Amino acid sequence: MKKKVASGIFFTVAVLSALGISQVFAGERPPADSKPLVEIIQTLETQGYAPITEISMDDGVWEVEAYKNNEERELRVNPLTGEILSDRKDN
Repeated sequence: MKKKVASGIFFTVAVLSALGISQVFAGERPPADSKPLVEIIQTLETQGYAPITEISMDDGVWEVEAYKNNEERELRVNPLTGEILSDRKDN
């Protein structure tokens, strides 16, 4: 169990490191009072969305590509609350 948690934390840190670099180039930043991205990722993972393959900020919401039940999903997530605004099959 500890190994699974540790590998999840490592993956989250790796994703956040990569996102930190890409966000600088993306130009769109989350609102100042947003939840930390690591918290949003952890919440999504506990809801069964894993692995998370891509995250970007677009039109003021997080766009997340992830798998759930072996199906690729595209989510839109409120950066202030972490609430999933939409969840649809990724085309």
